[in-house]
Amino acid sequence: MDEINSSNKYIQELVASKNKSDSLNIVLTNNLTRSLSHDEMQDVDVKVLKGVVYISLSDNMLYKSGSYEISDKAGLTLSKIAKIISDHKDYDILVEGNTDNVPISKPNIRNNWDLSALRASSVVQSLQNNYNVDPIRLTAGGRGEYNPVTNNDTPEAKTKNRRTEIIITPKLNQFMDLINKDAAVDSSGKL
Repeated sequence: MDEINSSNKYIQELVASKNKSDSLNIVLTNNLTRSLSHDEMQDVDVKVLKGVVYISLSDNMLYKSGSYEISDKAGLTLSKIAKIISDHKDYDILVEGNTDNVPISKPNIRNNWDLSALRASSVVQSLQNNYNVDPIRLTAGGRGEYNPVTNNDTPEAKTKNRRTEIIITPKLNQFMDLINKDAAVDSSGKL
């Protein structure tokens, strides 16, 4: 009976944790979409997938073609995203740059891997330096052309693939706490 009660308590804790995470993601997503103007929403896509909030920013809003320097018009949008991020300190932020499959030909950028990583780094540095997001929460990564959302057969498809994603995730230590708790339960032989 003790094992069943222990199992039920553990399941209830997992369900409560999942429900809390889902609720926070919905609040975060709603706050973000309400803060963005209709024009901004043309270049920003916000969705929740697998318990994680994805904010996809089009490259034509953030950068000039072939560049990793953030444009002036991106500042207002990034400030709104930074405000939401700062209001939800229990989340870590991964910024991923993505490109289409057209090779880049710039002397200071070797390939699409470089461009995507430089773009992600530019957004991370902007969030830190211009909007005071704690750098401990930020990670920048480049995916190059290897994470397309669609094929690269048309100019419209290539435009969709050129994006920077801000991925808002629960802090890893929260996951580790659950894993460690699960490992402790397994080693005791009880659920």
